[in-house]
Amino acid sequence: MSKLTIVAHIFAKPDQIDLVKAELQKIIAPTLAEEGCLQYDLHQDNEEPEHFMFYENWASRDLWLAHMGQQHLKDYAAATEGSVERFALYKMTHL
Repeated sequence: MSKLTIVAHIFAKPDQIDLVKAELQKIIAPTLAEEGCLQYDLHQDNEEPEHFMFYENWASRDLWLAHMGQQHLKDYAAATEGSVERFALYKMTHL
């Protein structure tokens, strides 16, 4: 099993920044409790407050895939439907 690093960029619609931020913060604690979650850090851009970024490290790709099916992510998606302008996800390997 090799470690997987995830970098996820979430861009909220300008009038939805507070909602998206609050919903992103809700998923941190349950994610950190998941098997294989080594790091799950949320950041907000200082110049563009609508831009959020998660920096994540997972023990394996399979454990990250299990994370993607968790109820707290489904709840986040439902709560922020129509509030996110764009989303980009990068799956990376540490060199």
